[in-house]
Amino acid sequence: MRNAWLQRWTKDLPSRCAVCGAWPARALCDACVAGFAAPRHRCGTCALPLPEGVATCGACLREPPPLDACYAAVAYAYPWSGLVARFKFGGEPGWAAALAERMAAVPGVREELARADLVLPVPLAPRRLAERGFNQALLLARALARDKTESQLLLRLRETGSQAALDRKARSANVRDAFGVEPLRAAEVKGRALVLVDDVMTSGASLHAAAAALRQAGAARVAAVVLARTAED
Repeated sequence: MRNAWLQRWTKDLPSRCAVCGAWPARALCDACVAGFAAPRHRCGTCALPLPEGVATCGACLREPPPLDACYAAVAYAYPWSGLVARFKFGGEPGWAAALAERMAAVPGVREELARADLVLPVPLAPRRLAERGFNQALLLARALARDKTESQLLLRLRETGSQAALDRKARSANVRDAFGVEPLRAAEVKGRALVLVDDVMTSGASLHAAAAALRQAGAARVAAVVLARTAED
């Protein structure tokens, strides 16, 4: 009976490196982290890769996003795209701790989390949450800062459908006004420093829509931390 319980509880906790197959009793070995998660210089407000010495990309200079800061741990490419798929769609929520460790390792993230009053996962639409059984952003947020994570303050107000096949303009339209602050708790946002958490950032449309809702409710600072950033802008 005890063995059966242990097998169920540990089935989604990797015991060897998922990339190279080494046996460090860890999800990702040090060699693979060094090889595939090397720090990259990124735009401070959208996390796109930039040359050293350039703080902000041209797009953010032309049209500043509603984020004070944005951090991404890795590129959405091998092996991270596959690991994200296992995490989100493969029924392996145990990946949250290992992936959040990579997010916390990004320069500036620990300081951003320390200054934050609240850490808010980007909410899933109810239908998608029911299909998946968990919100991957919530699991990442709890792994980053459990004591500050609040999952009932930022709400998804409507179903938006998949963003995958949409271009940048259509993505923004798809999630416009899709998020809002719980009306009875709006005072908890006003004047506060907040950190949004999500797994993947493509155009930033969802994060920007969520940040805009928090700004409208009076947030003093809104930053975002994501695991993976695509090259698309």
